[in-house]
Formats: sequence, C-alpha cells, structure tokens
Amino acid sequence: MSSSLAIGTTVRLRSGYELPLLGLGVGRSDNTKLASLAALNAGYRHIDSARMYGNEAEVGEAVRESGLPRSQIYITSKIQNEEHGYDKTLAAVDDSLKTFGFDYIDFMLIHSAKSDKDTRLATWNALVEAKGAGKVRSIGVSNYGVKHLEEIRQAGLELPDINQIELQPLNQQKEIVEYCRTHGIFVVAYAPLMRARWDIPEILDVAKKHERGHGQHNKTPAQVLVRWSLQGGFAPLPKSADPVRVVGNADVYDFVLSAEDVAAIDSLDRGKEGAITWNPVDVD
Repeated sequence: MSSSLAIGTTVRLRSGYELPLLGLGVGRSDNTKLASLAALNAGYRHIDSARMYGNEAEVGEAVRESGLPRSQIYITSKIQNEEHGYDKTLAAVDDSLKTFGFDYIDFMLIHSAKSDKDTRLATWNALVEAKGAGKVRSIGVSNYGVKHLEEIRQAGLELPDINQIELQPLNQQKEIVEYCRTHGIFVVAYAPLMRARWDIPEILDVAKKHERGHGQHNKTPAQVLVRWSLQGGFAPLPKSADPVRVVGNADVYDFVLSAEDVAAIDSLDRGKEGAITWNPVDVD
C-alpha cells in the first residue's frame, strides 16, 4: 500500500465512519474487477459502485481477492430510481448485500431525486432503518439539489452523510456545495476528469507548469483535475477501466496546486451549462 495514500486522506463523516477522499468510480465500467484490483493494490480504499451499474458482484470479488481486510476498504452503492419507496429500498439493500457478498455496505446512497417528495422521504426512511440495523454504516444521496436536501431537513430526519454530485471545473455546483457545507454534508465529486474533455487552455497551462524542468513533478491534466478537487475539499471519483490510468490518477499526493493554479481553474465555472453528465439536480 502506498504510504502517501494512507496518510491524511480521509474525512470523518457525521456517522463517525471515515470516507477516503480518493475513490475509484466504476460506473458501468468494463473490466470492473481488474480496475478495482489495480486500484486497491495502488492504495485506493474506496470503490464507488451502484445497483444500476450491474457490477456489485465484481467489486465484491475484487475486495476478497485483494487480500486486504474488509474493514480497510470502503464500498459505496446506490438505490436505483425504480427502487424508490420504503419496502423496495429495504429489499434493494438486502439484495446488494447478497450480490456484494458483504455483511455490511459502507455507504448507501439514493442515486437521484427522480421520484416525488413522499417517495423520496420513504426511501430515505428505509435507509435510516437499514443503518440502524447495521446493514449500512453511512447513508447519503446523489444528484440531490438544495430543494431535495431541504425536504429531509424540514421533515426532521437525520441529514445525509454524503451528497454525490457532478462536480468539475466547468460545473462547480456552488449553491449545492454551500448548502452541504453549512449542514455538515460531505460532497463527493463524480466526473472529476470531465470525461477527458480537458483540452482547455487554463487546465493545460497548469499541467505544463508541473512538468519536469518547470517544477518537481511531471503531472497530467487528469492528475491536475484530481488534485484541484482534493484541494477544494471534495472527494473525487476518477473513473477508468484501464489499470495503468487507475494508478496514474492516484499519483496526486506529491505536488500542490498554487493559489494561482486554483484560481485559474476556478474561473472556468459555467454553472449548469457546464454539466457533462446527466446531472439531474433540478428534478421536481
């Protein structure tokens, strides 16, 4: 295990459990097992799956074959939209446990807010129950806007530990981030690599500054984007099915972006127009 990945790279959630700040995204990925094993061997300790991805079994196999203690690996999954509702959610949690081959799931999220308010709250109550039963250690949401988070708060229910949203330089979700930080909800950033759409002068210039001869390290635009997310206080989930890229994306703990670097990337925000994924934070 890489010591640079083991030190100072987690955050304690309101649940009391740790969240590794760098995770591997495996959304509908080819070679999930191979990529997961490469990640775990490289020092990653967080793998982000979901029921809709259809790869929970492969993630479970990778965890067991890694030889690492289960307690050292943190696994996320998510309730699909069509599984919203109290009974369906409880059944989904049980099914995920069986599919993973685990006794518990570290982080279980609602994948999006794509149902009505009452159904969303029923789904949330089911996750609260699953957590109370020890089946899930931390609970959260994904693709939730301020409106959806407020539904939970105004209902007097415990707030999510996590809100996982698309968050990258072109779409920085500032209103949601501010709300989450105000209420102690940690923000996990998916699509931090912008699906490789980083042919942007500001990003390329920052990467060039960190080439050998200009700085101490030779860093790629992907590594710059992961570092920007970490320095912004988020937990990025770079996705790749290529074991070499999986390892490379984690090589971000031996350099620091300057305030000037960060400001240049921060300036790229285009709000909702900068989204590059489904990003359904505005659903009713």
